Amino acid sequence: MSDSASLNSGEGRRRRRYNAAGRRVQAVATRTKIIEAASRAFLDRGYSGATIPQIAADAGVAVETVYRSASGKAGLLAAAVQAALAGGVERAEQPIEQRAGLRRVIDAPDARSALHAYAATQPGVWSRVGPLLRVLESASAGDPALTDLRESLDQQRLAGMRRFADHLAGRQALRAGLSVDRAADVLWALCGRANYDALVNDRGWTHDEFSQWLGQTLTAALLHLD
Repeated sequence: MSDSASLNSGEGRRRRRYNAAGRRVQAVATRTKIIEAASRAFLDRGYSGATIPQIAADAGVAVETVYRSASGKAGLLAAAVQAALAGGVERAEQPIEQRAGLRRVIDAPDARSALHAYAATQPGVWSRVGPLLRVLESASAGDPALTDLRESLDQQRLAGMRRFADHLAGRQALRAGLSVDRAADVLWALCGRANYDALVNDRGWTHDEFSQWLGQTLTAALLHLD
């Protein structure tokens, strides 16, 4: 192969790599616009009032592009919920253990610090995802796809609570007689949206007040006292 052919071949490979990277960036940006537009549509118009053409127009893309990004409206709502849980579309694409809030939980020096770090994530999570979950709940009756989505989200959350309970048990921090399953149930109940709604939305607590209360309550309920 001549020097010029070798150089051209190398330039071609670099160009293909750059083009592929650029396409990935563009695909993420497009998906972000679509999911953000879908989230706004669901919150503003409800599930039945939101339409794919409206979402496409708001996102500035073709209707076909929206259909390629998710499996219909149920898929868009699922993607919007996952983005709200993660704190953004790009974060939702990351493995959950890599997200900054959960890294602080995993890397906490002791179980008490881990519980307070986890409690600090909850006000943001519920403030973002709560309104979308209310849309899902109001629309799910009689819609098998939305019923399946609700059940899937519940199972996802329960699995997360179980992993956290396992993490605490691995630190030998759970109070005597408290099983991992029971600890997961306590996490499920105390960290639930109902408590956030009751204390923040209904009673006017600040996010800091709520996270402090939650951290203290989880510590008292789950950990053995030194």
